[in-house]
Amino acid sequence: MPTTAFGANTELSRCVAGLIRPPSDQNPTPIQRSTRINCAFDRVFNGSQRLRQSTRNHRRRVLSVSTRNSANESESLTYKEAGVDIDAGSELVRRIAKMAPGIGGFGGLFPLGDSYLVAGTDGVGTKLKLAFESGIHETIGIDLVAMSVNDIITSGAKPLFFLDYFATSHLDVDLAEKVIKGIVDGCQQSDCALLGGETAEMPDFYADGEYDLSGFAVGIVKKDSVIDGRDIAAGDVLIGLPSSGVHSNGFSLVRRVLTRSGLSLEHKLPGEDVTLGEALMAPTVIYVKQVLDLISKGGIKGIAHITGGGFTDNIPRVFPKGLGAVIHNNTWEVPSVFKWIQEAGRIEDAEMRRTFNMGIGMVLVVSKEASYRILESGNGAYKAYWIGEVVSGEGVSYH
Repeated sequence: MPTTAFGANTELSRCVAGLIRPPSDQNPTPIQRSTRINCAFDRVFNGSQRLRQSTRNHRRRVLSVSTRNSANESESLTYKEAGVDIDAGSELVRRIAKMAPGIGGFGGLFPLGDSYLVAGTDGVGTKLKLAFESGIHETIGIDLVAMSVNDIITSGAKPLFFLDYFATSHLDVDLAEKVIKGIVDGCQQSDCALLGGETAEMPDFYADGEYDLSGFAVGIVKKDSVIDGRDIAAGDVLIGLPSSGVHSNGFSLVRRVLTRSGLSLEHKLPGEDVTLGEALMAPTVIYVKQVLDLISKGGIKGIAHITGGGFTDNIPRVFPKGLGAVIHNNTWEVPSVFKWIQEAGRIEDAEMRRTFNMGIGMVLVVSKEASYRILESGNGAYKAYWIGEVVSGEGVSYH
């Protein structure tokens, strides 16, 4: 299909051009944003290697499954019952790996001289449904950037640039401006350039007032500085960096819990002075600057971004075979929003740990020596928690 340049929608062009401010130390080419009518999606190839990414649910793709209504009020809710089958997603990754060996990490690595380009792609899932219901559109773009840049920094890569895809049935310029403003904010927090994007207007494809988002981040890391977990050993320490709340995972289950509770997004979160809408829509923490600073000081052997799959599925992804983790409960502050979700949904502990981040959005696997330094410095500029250690044997146990 033909693609017109940024100027195809002059009002939108003015909005976005006034928002985008690439970092001062970068000089990217002029931003290109295209508007496509009834467009299909593009695939990007680098030589013969396809860059692939495992996304939120410990898999490459997020499955869109219709929500079922089979649970009664006394049953314990699960992510699968809410419409998302993590095991099915993992099986899909296993099958794709047969066709494209090497996938399964948080980011895809492509060799470039003495460095690797590290690429990641993601969306924000059904958190968008709450954005539509709450009218909070200004921060969903931060979530979009966070999900990709947080993935690529697990390899030690510094994000270079970000691309976005915004699709809707009818373009509401004011609404799109709010969303893109959030994307710009996320790029500024990540110290990367918003290099371009696609605005797809597809009549009859989405419900009125709704849209979909996806994003793509590319970073770079020296080959001799890649963090790949190969040096992780039993006795290493797990350091947790706190989340802002639910981030951008598990919202199919969150929405089911909200329905069961009988509360609306305007109701107060029990025990807190914020509404449920505000608590659930809190933007995902962007860990780029904090994590890259910690990496520069040495001692970090592996990094896990805690997304769909929680601790249970994400932490083992960075371990060599034969190693597992022990997580010590009550060593960090679990945000009250998770306590409400668990109580209102009667959700089992194991299901919570495999669906949500439970208050820890990033886990660093570090030497004991490095752990002392990180925890001491965490008392100042940021918080960090000692949450467990690496042990012999596979899987994650909780004590």
